[in-house]
Amino acid sequence: MASSAKRRAVVEDEDMEEEMEGDDGDEDSDISEDEESEEDEELGQEVNVDFEAHTMSDGDHDGIKKLLKQLFLKAHVNIAELTDLLIQQNHIGSVIKQAEGTEDSDDEEIEDHVFGFISLLNLTERKGTPCAEQVKELILSHCEKNCDQNTVEQLDKVLNDNSKPVGLLLSERFINVPAQIALPMHQQLQKELAEVQRTNKPCSKCYYYLIIGKTFTEPEKKSTGGGGPQGKQEIMFANAEDEFFYEKAIMKFNYSVQDECDSQLGGRWSFDDVPMKPFRTVMLVPADRMNSIIEKFKEYLSV
Repeated sequence: MASSAKRRAVVEDEDMEEEMEGDDGDEDSDISEDEESEEDEELGQEVNVDFEAHTMSDGDHDGIKKLLKQLFLKAHVNIAELTDLLIQQNHIGSVIKQAEGTEDSDDEEIEDHVFGFISLLNLTERKGTPCAEQVKELILSHCEKNCDQNTVEQLDKVLNDNSKPVGLLLSERFINVPAQIALPMHQQLQKELAEVQRTNKPCSKCYYYLIIGKTFTEPEKKSTGGGGPQGKQEIMFANAEDEFFYEKAIMKFNYSVQDECDSQLGGRWSFDDVPMKPFRTVMLVPADRMNSIIEKFKEYLSV
């Protein structure tokens, strides 16, 4: 699958240890300005990158773990154990890597780098597994803090109803990887889940999908009359496809991760120098709505 990705650069400020003087100093300054100009051009440059989907393997452990850390941040979830489970059940799910021979991919380490992954963990089937229980506890605890009692009771019932399994749908990628890559990832996962049902491999059919989306809002604006916040905050989605899950969800709520965020993990959420407030949005979606969600996402990408 081929798509266009913007090249990102991280520039660190360094203190000047010595002051430059004389003609040599002016010449060095000119060179520095030229380098900065080249860097600015690189930041806006687009390069064609081919991505390939691969079956998960032990060598992908660190890459998958890093992406899960981007999602869960400082939450009490055993990320290493969760990663192990996803790799063990590698008959479903895949990792995305840069294709061999792609422009700027001479480095083998870059070619083997995990840019994204998709998988599904059946929380009902994995009942009693520490990381699965930790995910359920995390979701329920935030639900208790942000929702009414009726919603909390409904969610608790859904998560503990063995007759209607709940699958944790995980689709993560770095923020500079384009949304176009998500469509074939989801389509392939659905094919693999159908194959699981036909061959009776581990991961029984799920009745619900549980999604934790990375979202953010602009800081609240005060009304001109000084009467407090103005209007309802618009939720923006880090992964574009999550908006379509949100529309089809029968239960959803947000919780703030402002105190947990690290720009090195989740990216620097700011647009036009306006800092964004980071959240996680929990969505419970009936599995039988997946086809319509994929169709909506396909229409969105074709516009």
